[in-house]
Amino acid sequence: MSMTQQAAPAVGTPPAPGPGESDGRTRQRSLVLRLLARPEVGVFLGAVAVLVFFLIAAPTVRQGSSMATVLYQSSTIGIMALPVALLMIGGEFDLSSGVAVITSALTASMLSFQLSMNVWTGVFVALIVSLAIGAFNGWMVMKTGLPSFLVTLGTFLILQGVNLAVTKLVTGNVATDDISDMDGFGQARKVFASSFDVGGVQVKITVVWWLVFAALATWVLLRTRYGNWIFAVGGNKDSARAVGVPVKFTKITLFMTVGFGAWFVGMHNLFSFNTVQSGEGVGQELIYIAAAVIGGCLLTGGYGSAIGPVFGAFMFGMVNQGIVYAGWNPDWFKAFLGVMLLGAVLINLYVQRTATRR
Repeated sequence: MSMTQQAAPAVGTPPAPGPGESDGRTRQRSLVLRLLARPEVGVFLGAVAVLVFFLIAAPTVRQGSSMATVLYQSSTIGIMALPVALLMIGGEFDLSSGVAVITSALTASMLSFQLSMNVWTGVFVALIVSLAIGAFNGWMVMKTGLPSFLVTLGTFLILQGVNLAVTKLVTGNVATDDISDMDGFGQARKVFASSFDVGGVQVKITVVWWLVFAALATWVLLRTRYGNWIFAVGGNKDSARAVGVPVKFTKITLFMTVGFGAWFVGMHNLFSFNTVQSGEGVGQELIYIAAAVIGGCLLTGGYGSAIGPVFGAFMFGMVNQGIVYAGWNPDWFKAFLGVMLLGAVLINLYVQRTATRR
């Protein structure tokens, strides 16, 4: 037996693929798998299903005014769900986002009223305070190496106590004073809490802001270097740092983005109702996070989109108002919330496994 024959493999080499064939390494995934790889596909289908369900179960939803109310409820959640989703894609959480909304509104209201200043002064000071809270959260996470869950839980408790204590100290009550007759209120209300007519239906300006912010967030994620940094630090921050990604800058600015969202929603609350209840906001952070998770953001970071949370927020608004229009007990909302959240996690897991299956 020759040496060449001895060295020959025991199993024959598979034939090369023909002109119209491809092996498993080069085979292109089907259109279905490519669609499933998109994080917003599952929640889009879920949002359509929820909409159809309530259009049948609650005929009132078919009215233009009812749908405008649904979109308004969705927008107040969606504006905050967007920066929370970006932060989650970056691998972090913010449990203080709910009470931070109230902190922002309280700051603007009390500063303007107690010092008899133009309300725009309070608005800009509140923006600085909100950004500072976000920067503090991000700095603490990066400086200590503690999980953002623990850091922002501490911030949540601090803000909750400060909101109540300072409001009682300054106003003698748990709510702020009415600022509707102060200079600049009308202008600020037009920006943050006005309505406009569409075919005889009043639509809140927050719906427009919500869609604008969603478009901006999508552009940042998909078309900018900063968007690449967000995915990189969420996927593996050590690897991201090794290739030159400014991890600390990216994480801190993501927390500040959540602070900006809290400021904007806080201003909407203030100029919609003229006063602010200092004890509100508790529990809203879970709604924002749930909307992001339902929208396709993974709890482990590095995956998600800005469009997904838009549909996630719409599902919340649809269920919240749909239950009322259907005449059901509103206590069922929490049950629907739990079902949607659990279902979204399972769907996201299935989509991720299916999309990565060869």
